[in-house]
Amino acid sequence: QVQLVESGGGLVQAGGSLRLSCAASGRTFSSAVMGWFRQAPGKEREFVAALRGSSGTTSYADSVKARFTISRDNAKNTVDLQMNSLKPEDTAVYYCAARRSFDYYPNYAEDSSYDYWGQGTQVTVSS
Repeated sequence: QVQLVESGGGLVQAGGSLRLSCAASGRTFSSAVMGWFRQAPGKEREFVAALRGSSGTTSYADSVKARFTISRDNAKNTVDLQMNSLKPEDTAVYYCAARRSFDYYPNYAEDSSYDYWGQGTQVTVSS
């Protein structure tokens, strides 16, 4: 049974940093497509970042580009999201997701294309 568990969320002041981690179990995701999404209150879930394990290709939403970095640790079977220069508008529940398929393009940013999801971790950025 595949399980994704996020950790690392919390409360931080604007301009601060947080590092989220997604621990995967049940299978190895070293070559898989992994993604981070977020959902703010009253808004739809949106794409944050994705990583193609087989090539190391990464992609980011424009709103987080140059501030967030997605990476993986194959030894630990985790995918991390380093978030710097946080803004109040980054406040949301952050979800880790994974695909069964190794295909990356064209829909790596579509949440409907992911098969496995974590339970989410709250990130709150105060102004």
